[in-house]
Order: sequence, then C-alpha cells, then structure tokens
Amino acid sequence: MAAGSGPRRSLPRVSRGPSDVPTLFRFLAVVAVLAGIAFAAMFALATFVEPTPREISVTIPNAKLQPK
Repeated sequence: MAAGSGPRRSLPRVSRGPSDVPTLFRFLAVVAVLAGIAFAAMFALATFVEPTPREISVTIPNAKLQPK
C-alpha cells in the first residue's frame, strides 16, 4: 500500500466558543455600536441643550473700511 492512498480523515473542528465570530464582522459590529452611541449623544445634545445667546464684537481694521 502506498503512503497516503488510504481514506483521509479530517481533524474535528474545535469550537472556541463566542470567539468563532469572524474578525471583520466583529469589528464592523463594534464600529456600528460606537457610531450609534455617538449619534444618540449628538441628537440628545441638539434636542435638550439650548445655547445661551450673547453679544460679540469684532474689530475691523481701518484698511478694510477705507475705499480704494
């Protein structure tokens, strides 16, 4: 009998538990959750926080006020 001519047996797949999720899918899921949290925070700030209006003064140089 020649070497390697017998039936091939494959090794049983060893389950590693929850880490069987593909790395790219896990990465995209984490990015989606973080984006959702950021969106919710911005929405909450825009909805519930009211900015206080105040006066500002800007000094304009004389060179910009004089016609040429």
